[in-house]
Amino acid sequence: MSGDKATRRQVRRIRRVRRVRRVRIDVEGTVQGVGFRPFVYRLARELDLAGLVRNTTNGLMIEVEGHAATIEQFLHRLRADAPVSALVEAVTVRAMLPCDQTDFSIHTSEAVGHRALVVPPDLAICPDCLRELNEPSDRRCRYPFITCTQCGPRYSVITDMPYDRLRTTMEKFRLCAACQAEYESIESRRFHAESIACPLCGPQVALWDERGCGMAQGEEAMAQAVRLLREGLILAVKGLGGFQLWVDARSDEAVRRLRVRKQRPDKPFAVLFPSLQAARIHCVLSPEEETLLTSPTAPIVLVRRHPDSSLARAVAPGNPFIGALLPTTPLHHLLMQELKQPMVATSGNRSDEPIVIDEQEAVRRLDGIADAFLVHDRPIARPVDDSVVRVCVDGGGKVGLDATIILRRARGYAPQAIRLKNCLASPNETVLALGGHLKNTIALLQQDRVWMSQHLGDLSTLEADHAFRQTVEDLQRLLHVTPSLVACDLHPDYRSSILARELAAQWSVPLVAVQHHHAHVVSCMAEHGLEGPVLGVAWDGAGYGTDGVVWGGEFLIAEPDRFERFAHLRPFRLPGGEAAMKEPARSAASLLWDLMGEQMPAQWFSLWPVTAEERERLVMLMKSPVTSAWTTSVGRLFDAVASLTGLCQRTSFEGQAAMVVEFAAEQGRVHGETGAYCFEIAKTDRGGNRLIVDWRPMVTELVQDLQQGASPERIAARFHHGLAQALVRIAQAAGLPHVVLTGGCFQNGLLRCLARQGLEKAGFIVYCHRLVPPNDGGLSLGQAVVAACQVAHRHSRRT
Repeated sequence: MSGDKATRRQVRRIRRVRRVRRVRIDVEGTVQGVGFRPFVYRLARELDLAGLVRNTTNGLMIEVEGHAATIEQFLHRLRADAPVSALVEAVTVRAMLPCDQTDFSIHTSEAVGHRALVVPPDLAICPDCLRELNEPSDRRCRYPFITCTQCGPRYSVITDMPYDRLRTTMEKFRLCAACQAEYESIESRRFHAESIACPLCGPQVALWDERGCGMAQGEEAMAQAVRLLREGLILAVKGLGGFQLWVDARSDEAVRRLRVRKQRPDKPFAVLFPSLQAARIHCVLSPEEETLLTSPTAPIVLVRRHPDSSLARAVAPGNPFIGALLPTTPLHHLLMQELKQPMVATSGNRSDEPIVIDEQEAVRRLDGIADAFLVHDRPIARPVDDSVVRVCVDGGGKVGLDATIILRRARGYAPQAIRLKNCLASPNETVLALGGHLKNTIALLQQDRVWMSQHLGDLSTLEADHAFRQTVEDLQRLLHVTPSLVACDLHPDYRSSILARELAAQWSVPLVAVQHHHAHVVSCMAEHGLEGPVLGVAWDGAGYGTDGVVWGGEFLIAEPDRFERFAHLRPFRLPGGEAAMKEPARSAASLLWDLMGEQMPAQWFSLWPVTAEERERLVMLMKSPVTSAWTTSVGRLFDAVASLTGLCQRTSFEGQAAMVVEFAAEQGRVHGETGAYCFEIAKTDRGGNRLIVDWRPMVTELVQDLQQGASPERIAARFHHGLAQALVRIAQAAGLPHVVLTGGCFQNGLLRCLARQGLEKAGFIVYCHRLVPPNDGGLSLGQAVVAACQVAHRHSRRT
C-alpha cells in the first residue's frame, strides 16, 4: 500500500512539473537605473510567478517559474509594458528545471563576468517628481535633487558597473530611515532608485561669490541667485553634468557682457525657457519640436525665432534660429519658477575648453566670467553637456524620414549603445576609436555593440586634451576591457591620432588609421545596417585625404572595409592654409584667381564687397610663391559664396559662413527663387573614370548675377539648388541604388532636404543620420566599424 501511495505522489509530481516551467531570461539594453527590476518584480507578483531578478554586468537576469501560458504572457509584457526610459535591445530565454519556488525576490547585483555597458543616460525630471516638487505637503517639496527610477542623474554619477548606489557619486549620502523605507518598498516609485535622496540625507545647494566664498545655503541661496540674475549679473549654475552660465536673455547689455567675458563674439547661445508655454511666445514650434523639448531626453532644440520675440538680438546674432531648452532638473525648475523669464544657459567653460564639473575648478576656470556660483555637493563623475538637435522639414513644410538631426550627442542620449547588424559586428576584436579633432567623441566596439562617449568638443587646448584622455580611460574602466585594436583619423597630427599611436604602442596592438570621409560614410551605414556598396556623399570643411589634399567634397563608393573615390569637387587653393577657415574671403579669392588670374577684370573685383586694401592683400597672397594647400571642400565653397555675396567675411566659429548662406537661401526660396547655378560634371584631367564636379561655371554665373544686382538671398538659393542637382547627377553616374548623405554640410537642413528630394525623385534610396551627428561627432562610430571590418577581412584572406 505504501508503495502505491509513493507511486501516486510521483505521478502527481510529474504532472505538476509538466505544467510548471522555469526559465532564465537575460535582458540586454538600457535596463539598469530605469526602474526595470521593480517593474519585473511587480509584473511577476501580479502574474503569480516565482523567481528572482538581479542586475548583471551585461544587463539583467530574470528567473521565473510558473505555468507555461503565464510565462509567455510575462515575456510579452516584459517588452510591451517596460518603463518609458528603458530600452530592451535583446531577450534570451533558456529552459531550467523547476525548483518549487513560491516567492519572487530582487537579488544582489552580480559584479563578475563579461561586461557590457548598460548605463542609462541622464533623464529630465519626470511628471511625478515635478508634481511632488511643487506639493507643499510632500516631504521633498522644493528639494532641488528629487528623483526616482524614471528620472534624474545616471551616466553623470556612475563610477562603476553594475549600476548600484555604492558605485555612484551618491555613495557618500547615506539614506535616512524614510528614504531607506521607500528604497525597499515595492509600492514606492523609488523602489531600488539608486539616486534617491531627500532634504535630510541628500545633497544641498549653496551660493558662492566670485572668489568662492560662501554667501548662502538652501532656499536662501536660490533666492539670492534669482535676485542676482534679475540684476543682470552672470551666474554659474552647477547642473546635472556640469556648470552652465546663466544671464538674462532679454537684456542685450547683459548678453553682450557674457560674450565679451566668454570670448564668444557670434556663436549662438542656448535659451532656457520657464515652460513650453513661455517658449511658444518667443519661438515658432512644430509638434515634433515640442515633443523633443518635453521628452525625457530634453535636448536643446534649434527652433525658429518668433518675429515678435523680445529676446536680445545678441543671443543669436544674425540667426533666425534659437537653441531652445526647457528645465531638465528640479533645481532648474525651482529657479525658473521664480524668474518667470527666459535665461541664456550656455556651457560653463571658456571657448574651446571642456565644460567645468567641479565647483573649486569652476572658481578658477570661470574667473572673470561668472559674478557668482550656485553650487551643490553632489559630485559629477564626468562632464555631460546638453545635447543639440534640429528637425528638418521638406519644401512643403512636412516632416520627412529621419527628420531629427542630432548635432551634439550628450545628455539624454550618451552612452546608449548602437547595435550593429551581424555583417558589421566584430566577434573577435574590441576596438577603441578616438574620433577626430573637432566635435570629438570616442567609441568602443565589442561584438555587436558600439558605445559612444558624450560630446567632448574640440581638442585644441590642454584642458580639452586632458578631458579627452580621461574619457578614454573612463570608458575602458567601465567596461573592464583592454582593446585589441585602436582606430583613429588618417591625419597624423590630430591630438586623437597622437594618443592612438601612444596607446597602440603601449598595449602592443594594431593601429588602423581611417580616412576621414570613409569614416563619415560608414558611421551612417552602421546606423542603418548597410553592407554596401553604397554611394557615400561626404561633404564637410576638411578631412585628410589619401593623396595629402584636404578633402571635403567627396563621392565614395563605399563598403565597411574599403572605398573608391568615384568623384569629388574640383580642387582649389587655400591661401594661408588654416587661416582660410576663419577668413572666407581667402576662399573667394582662390576661386576668382583660378578663373582669371591676373587678367581678372577690375569690375569683377569691384563687385566683391571687401575693402580695396583687403583685395590687394589677397591678390598679393595669390601671387605669393609660398605653397598653399589644395582642397576639394564643399564647406570652403560655402565660405567663398558667403564672402562674394557680402554675407560673411570673417568667422569666429566653425560653420558660421555656411550657416549664413543657408539662412539667406531660405529667404530666397520664400521669395520664389527656383533657379540653379550650373556645376559641370567632367572626368579628371589625370585620366581614368573619376569624375570632377567643376564649380567654375557656378562662380561665373554668380558673378554675372552680382553684376546685375541680384540679392544675396537669390544667389544663395541658386547655389543650394545647383549643389543638389550636381549631387543627383553624380548619383546617376554611379548607378548604385543606395545613397548615404553625411558630413557637416548636411547639418544644413535646406541642403539635406533638397538633396534627398532630388535623389528620391530620381529613384534612389537615401540614408541620413538619425542616431549620431553627421558632423565629426559621428566619426568614432565609423572608425570603429571600418577598423574591425578591415582586420576581419585580412584574417579571412589569410585563412
